[in-house]
Amino acid sequence: MQLSMWSYPWDIQDLSLDRTVADLRDRAGLNTISLATSYHAGRFLQPRSPARKVYFPEDGTVYFRTTPELWDGREIVPLVARNVDEGGDTLAELVAARRNGGMKVSCWTVCLHNTRLGMLHPAHVTRNAFGNPNYYNLCPSSPAARDYVVTLVEDVTKRYKPDMVELESPNFMGFAHEFHHEKDGLGLTAEDDFLLSLCFCDHCMARAKASGIDAEGARSTVRGFIAELCERETPKRRFPDFPQAGIEAFSAYPALRAYLGWRTEPVTSLVAAIRAAADPASRIVIIDLKDGWLGGVDLKAVGKACDGAILCCYGMPPSDVTALIADGRKALGPDKYLGAGYRVFYPEVTSATELTARVAAAAAAGADGINFYNYGLIPEARLDWVRDAVKALPPR
Repeated sequence: MQLSMWSYPWDIQDLSLDRTVADLRDRAGLNTISLATSYHAGRFLQPRSPARKVYFPEDGTVYFRTTPELWDGREIVPLVARNVDEGGDTLAELVAARRNGGMKVSCWTVCLHNTRLGMLHPAHVTRNAFGNPNYYNLCPSSPAARDYVVTLVEDVTKRYKPDMVELESPNFMGFAHEFHHEKDGLGLTAEDDFLLSLCFCDHCMARAKASGIDAEGARSTVRGFIAELCERETPKRRFPDFPQAGIEAFSAYPALRAYLGWRTEPVTSLVAAIRAAADPASRIVIIDLKDGWLGGVDLKAVGKACDGAILCCYGMPPSDVTALIADGRKALGPDKYLGAGYRVFYPEVTSATELTARVAAAAAAGADGINFYNYGLIPEARLDWVRDAVKALPPR
């Protein structure tokens, strides 16, 4: 079973590679490091670091040395973080250590969630039904955005040969909690957030129309819903079976229902293009959440396009974990990789016993691997929670 922890390069630089391996492999019982190799902005409280207790990473940068000739002539290109020059090429160090009996290496790769690139390339971001840009989300229908992500994964896999690449956000993103200092005086419901997240950029409109979809009708319907929610005195649900019913919650609006069915196509085809261009030796999996359809993810179709998925089980009791992983296994089939992801955050998880029960539920439901979040963000003592959860797993 693959047992990994999501980690940032600055964590490993601050604590040293030897200390990281001692923590993750020898103490926590893991066999893989999932290193952030493309990431967005944030503010991180770093309890483990002896030097920087708070860290602000550069927005929308990559944490590996790119291959310049691979990027010649491309419209959207990555920016290598200053961290690589200042702290070293951590990915290269991990790969070198792997050759000498070290841990396996997975590249945790943020794909389309990139505010820096969105600001630089506004013609390639998602846009709501009023045409307003979501600068934090490059659109999976944009040829230039697709080319950027495909080339990014091709570059890192052919240059570094990681065991796996974990694709975060190769899809449409939600409206809330993706930017900073967000203001909402309305009190958006979950369905409101979804409607505001739906993309009707020029690329999506053209791609949908080419597939025979009434994209204009769908956009008109969603514009009406957004205008209405902006005029309500207090929040009110229009679709009582959302999100449980999936896209069928919108079956009374045929153009919108068809558009929602179509929007899985750019996501699935993007993942397929990534898999085709990547080095064959690296497995390509997608990181997804419950109700992935909200972002245009059809897990069954994506499973055919790549090597599997990691489903995040954040905040879920064991019974919900069992259901999610069992559904994931059914969608992917028996031969694709299926991982489960857990935050070791308090109070989301309050004890080793609680974490053990959740991890055991995933394994019993058919998971092939477990990812824990996050090495530098949790206190050292919680590595023992991870160890206890791993030790309780049946041999595989």
